[in-house]
Amino acid sequence: MKNLFIYILFCFLGVYSCFGQQDRTVATFVVKGIVQEKETSEPISGVSVATSSGAYTLTNVLGEFRIRTSKGEELRIEDSGFETVTYTIKSDEDIRVLVEEYKPRKWSTSTPGISKREVSLHQSLLDSAETYKKKDIAKSIDFVAQSITVLGKRGNKNELAKSLTALGEVYLFHKQYDLAIDNFEDALETNKSIKTSLLLGKTLSINKQYQKANEVLEPLKNIRNMVPFQRVTLFELLGDIKIGLNSISESVAYYNEGLKVATKNQITPKMTDLNSKIADAYSQGNQLMEAEAYYGNSLELANKLAPKRALQEKEKVADFYNKKSQFNEEIALRKNSLVELDKLNSPKSKASRQEMGDTITTQRINYKIANAYIAQDKYSEAIPYLERSIVEADSEDDLIVQKDATRKLSEVYEYEGNFDKALETYQSYVTLVDTLYVRKEQEISRASRFNREIAATQSRITGLEQERELSQSKYDLALTEQELSEESYKRQRWVIYSLIVGLLLTGLAAFFFYRSNQQQKLANNLLALKSLRSQMNPHFIFNALNSVNNFIAKSDERSANRYLSEFSTLMRSVLENSEEDFIPLAKELELLELYIKLEHSRFPDKFDYTIHIDEILDVSSFQIPPMLLQPYIENAIWHGLRYKNEKGSLDIRLTSKNKKELEISITDNGIGRKKSAELKTVHQKKQKSKGMGNIKQRVAILNDMHKDKVDVVITDLMKSGEGTKVIFTIKKDK
Repeated sequence: MKNLFIYILFCFLGVYSCFGQQDRTVATFVVKGIVQEKETSEPISGVSVATSSGAYTLTNVLGEFRIRTSKGEELRIEDSGFETVTYTIKSDEDIRVLVEEYKPRKWSTSTPGISKREVSLHQSLLDSAETYKKKDIAKSIDFVAQSITVLGKRGNKNELAKSLTALGEVYLFHKQYDLAIDNFEDALETNKSIKTSLLLGKTLSINKQYQKANEVLEPLKNIRNMVPFQRVTLFELLGDIKIGLNSISESVAYYNEGLKVATKNQITPKMTDLNSKIADAYSQGNQLMEAEAYYGNSLELANKLAPKRALQEKEKVADFYNKKSQFNEEIALRKNSLVELDKLNSPKSKASRQEMGDTITTQRINYKIANAYIAQDKYSEAIPYLERSIVEADSEDDLIVQKDATRKLSEVYEYEGNFDKALETYQSYVTLVDTLYVRKEQEISRASRFNREIAATQSRITGLEQERELSQSKYDLALTEQELSEESYKRQRWVIYSLIVGLLLTGLAAFFFYRSNQQQKLANNLLALKSLRSQMNPHFIFNALNSVNNFIAKSDERSANRYLSEFSTLMRSVLENSEEDFIPLAKELELLELYIKLEHSRFPDKFDYTIHIDEILDVSSFQIPPMLLQPYIENAIWHGLRYKNEKGSLDIRLTSKNKKELEISITDNGIGRKKSAELKTVHQKKQKSKGMGNIKQRVAILNDMHKDKVDVVITDLMKSGEGTKVIFTIKKDK
């Protein structure tokens, strides 16, 4: 009797909600609007427009926006260039927002500002990318690529971050989580924003990287100027993370915090979602009474939203009843869902039904109803629903449900003793399994091809960004040269004018001209040093990767992995120092010791090494050019010790000549320079040593700039020509 009463109650609620939803659907409408500067009537793009129910959009390049809302809702218009405007919706009439004392957003200070035309085109391309995001990923990514290209040489960081975020959203929609994470991280590195941080946290959580997601989102709790919808989303994501970490109490606490903000600001969709997630958390923690209470709240709130959202919640509650073995309540609710779903079967609603996902379909609901009957041993009642599920799955080409329902029907026939039908149905099941296997292979092949295409597209985007950065560097360099050229031209004119005034002004002009030449010489030296340093890094990387290749060729995977790990540490330090003329001696010694350790791990039977530092030497007081000693040590190992029959030795000594001078000696007892040259192949003899040549040029330029600060002497260790000794003398700056 009690079950019958509950069934009637659910049917009544279902019919009531149907009528209620129809009325409420009519009550929502799309409002058009425009945001303009009051005095000039110029449109303002990129303005945030949000409703109290959680709908959100941005104005386009013409300052226009469209947003779904309803009568009585509050519209919030926000931008950093003016005070926030609020407006209560009274009808579906167009809205015009006139902004007084508008201060345009400032672009990046690191590069000159981009023009309004470029900004408009950039935003237009991102709008196009958003339009094609769901239906054509290739087109969407292409529009993002164009948006990066349009930024040009003087690309603004804020606009670049928008492009990278949009690209991340495209990948997120298509479940390419790793690529989405990479682009969101790049966007945050370019320009931090709350929106991108929330998207990154959400993607990391979906990808089950819960700890990293928590690290991204936790700092956002302290931000005060976050809009309510974003704060609700933040607490919801933090709750999802705690669920992933199986911390039920913490997740419920976060969901409740979000629910408070959503209730205060009447964000009904989020109120529904959070009640549902609290119920999920309690259900996961086996607190079924609490879960049932919150599912009741979420179901009531969902009935105030669009029909598809109410349907999603009903199915979730039905799953909960199934878990509690309340099969009659489950069946009643699912039958009500079938009625609701039939109303969404019109062509106009097909897109909406697709958004609900594969789980909420008539064939799946019928299959679940049948399972509920089977759980109660009501086989005759289950058969019609299984048959309907099979027919509907066949019409919708849903092979998985068709397969499962067919097998279940075969089992039901077997339970009833109808073995002929059971066999016939089982044979159909076997045929479906074979078909499904073939289709799965095709889907795997398509997915593999899709992933390759996505990877190629992402590589193109990465290359495009690198090309943009290179173009920006070239532009900055050309701008600097132009400024220097103009400055030189002004001074030359000043010299000409000074000749007219007299000999005194002529001397003054000569002084300025001399100083200009010195500055030009200094600039040329700095450019030369930068060029030489940039050549050293590829040379060093090439030689180190040869070592990795050797390990791989020997199938020594463990050594290769260990070598790569230590090499990455060394490489990071080398790249960090690549822009410096001089670095602390202590840091250079750390890099050298790591490098020698790597080489020794490859040639352990060829040499031993020692590093001696004079006790009275104050290492911290000396500076040294980066990567100055490494090529000589590399030559000692590769061209001297490597060819030695017995085990050799490499000795590095640092001694103090006086308070102002430091002596560094690199000594090896290898085969010597002469014999090493004889062992070179014809190809090697044709190749010039770029590493040693670059070092000599660097030393020459540094000595020219710093008054003979570095001195290098290379001698044979023995009269026979065996062994080599390199002595560096480094002076302190006065």
